[in-house]
Amino acid sequence: MTPVQNLPDPAPRSGPDQTLLALDYGTRHIGVAVGNTLMRRAQALKTLSVRGQEHWQALDALIAEWQPTALVVGLPFHPDGAEHINTARARRFARQLRGRCRLDIHLEDERYSTCEAAGAEAGSGSRASHSIDARAAAVILQQYLDRL
Repeated sequence: MTPVQNLPDPAPRSGPDQTLLALDYGTRHIGVAVGNTLMRRAQALKTLSVRGQEHWQALDALIAEWQPTALVVGLPFHPDGAEHINTARARRFARQLRGRCRLDIHLEDERYSTCEAAGAEAGSGSRASHSIDARAAAVILQQYLDRL
């Protein structure tokens, strides 16, 4: 998968160990995962319901708790790479996040992340404790970390 152009960074941040939160945005749910640049491992955290402004409060609380240096937002495309309505929605969500939390926002191609997350659950032989959305966010973040 090819990297997607990032939104401009508000301020440069550096350091060997940076905490990252990844978000798999949807109109009904937002999957959340956490990872860091030292261990380069992503872990599913939780799934938020998108209702009114409640998801913003939940995201604010997660950002305050984990203190990430940047956020990674999954950007959906058709299999051929063409954009669709959810691509525009995810870009808008990323812009809103940047304006709200003033963190670096990285956009990551999320094609097949949900399929990969579902396949990992089926292959494990056990019921995972996180929803498919949170596991998809972990796939998105792992892709990003693997590219670093």
